[in-house]
Amino acid sequence: MKKETAIKLFEQKQVRTHWDDEKEKWYFSIIDIVAILTDQVNFQKARKYWNKLRERLEKEGNETVTNCHRLKMLAADGKMRLTDVADTEQLLRLIQTIPSPKAEPFKLWLAKVGYERIEETADPELAFDRAMETYLKKGYSKAWINQRLKSIEVRKELTDEWDERGVKKGVEYAILSNLDQRANIVFIP
Repeated sequence: MKKETAIKLFEQKQVRTHWDDEKEKWYFSIIDIVAILTDQVNFQKARKYWNKLRERLEKEGNETVTNCHRLKMLAADGKMRLTDVADTEQLLRLIQTIPSPKAEPFKLWLAKVGYERIEETADPELAFDRAMETYLKKGYSKAWINQRLKSIEVRKELTDEWDERGVKKGVEYAILSNLDQRANIVFIP
C-alpha cells in the first residue's frame, strides 16, 4: 500500500487516510474516526452520527465543518466513494466536539499541548528543552541531538541570509535547498 492511501490503525480499527503531496498534509476519513470514538460498528450508524454532528456544528457556526471536504477513498464494498475528510488540525477540533470516553485522552493531550505552547511563548527556552526531551525519548544519543540542533541553527542562519537578499519563500527556497543538499554548498554571509 502506498503512503498516499495508507490505512492507519487506532485501537486495532482502520482509519482510511490520504496523503496530499502538494499540500503536504494527511487527510483522515471523518466517518472512520467517528465510528471509533462512538463505538459504532455499523458504517451507516457512524455516517448518521456524523451527519447530525455536522448539522449541529454548522448551526453553531463552527468553521471546521465548512473547511472539511470530500475525497474518493476505498469503501468496504471495494469501490472508490466520496468520503468526508479532515486534516490533522480539523480532526483534532472535531474530536473535541464528540462526547466519548475514547476522545477524552485526545482532549487532555490537546489541553496539555496548548498550555505548553503558551508557556513557550513566555519562555522560548522551554521549546528547546522539550525538543531535547523528545529526541531522548525516541532513543537518539546526546551527540546526535546536539548535531541536529546545531544543523537547525545553521539552516536558520542560511534562510535568514536568503531573506535579507530577497529570496522568496516557496519555489526559490526549494531550488536553493536542493542545490545546497546536492553540492554541500556552504553559504557564508
